[in-house]
Amino acid sequence: MMSDAKLSSRYEIRPLEPEHVEWAKALFAHSSVFGSPIWRTLYPSNKTARFYGLYQASDYLIKYQISSGLSLGLFDKEYEFKNPGSAASGGKLYLDLSDPSISEDELLEQMDTPLVSIACAFDAFYAMDNRRVAPVMGRLPASTSFHAALAERDPRDPETWLPTAPGQVLQRMGTATKAGAEGEGFMKAMAHHMMRRAADKGFRGIQIECFHDAVTAVWANPPVPFKGCVAGEVDTYSLDEIDVEGRRRFPYRPVRQRLTKVYVTLG
Repeated sequence: MMSDAKLSSRYEIRPLEPEHVEWAKALFAHSSVFGSPIWRTLYPSNKTARFYGLYQASDYLIKYQISSGLSLGLFDKEYEFKNPGSAASGGKLYLDLSDPSISEDELLEQMDTPLVSIACAFDAFYAMDNRRVAPVMGRLPASTSFHAALAERDPRDPETWLPTAPGQVLQRMGTATKAGAEGEGFMKAMAHHMMRRAADKGFRGIQIECFHDAVTAVWANPPVPFKGCVAGEVDTYSLDEIDVEGRRRFPYRPVRQRLTKVYVTLG
């Protein structure tokens, strides 16, 4: 078990609001395309175009979770704006979706907001519309196979954890930290904050699918009195598929990443 993560007074964690949707979409897309050890390796070319596409495709995914009131953001209270127009509005994006020549760092400069990290979540009783999430999967095609593989390797009886009413199980879907701010413990601090907050609201559990070792470590080892359990896992390197000609393929090599489904019991 871990003890609760500590956070500098410079930062604050609070629920994401509708005015943060575009910021959160940009942070999610940038972190996924450029920062993820999976996606940056599987899709090494045309990253800026993929960033634009994922930013647009994630509108429903991010908006739905923020509207639940259960998603959290970590904000830098001492953030220094790069543009006077940003300060006037509390933060602003300057993305030009028609320019694929912009670099990773330039995109980051265009995200002139105090939002440092996000942890998106929703009440699992109110399932998302998979048809509206599909555009995100279209920008990161392998994610469909990853989610399916984790579902196949989950030995639990669904009746032991699936919600039967609102306010029972929190579903986490979307973790991102601004490039350059990784390794500061922000993801851990937000995870612990979300566990405490969900428990206070009466939720009995949180489920999350983790595509990064650090995320798995935090959620599988929560602070007391919570308990974490890896309910299913798969290694991308060994994940195989049978093609139309009946041949066995390993489409996600050379990526070697442990993917997990973690369930945290809150009480």
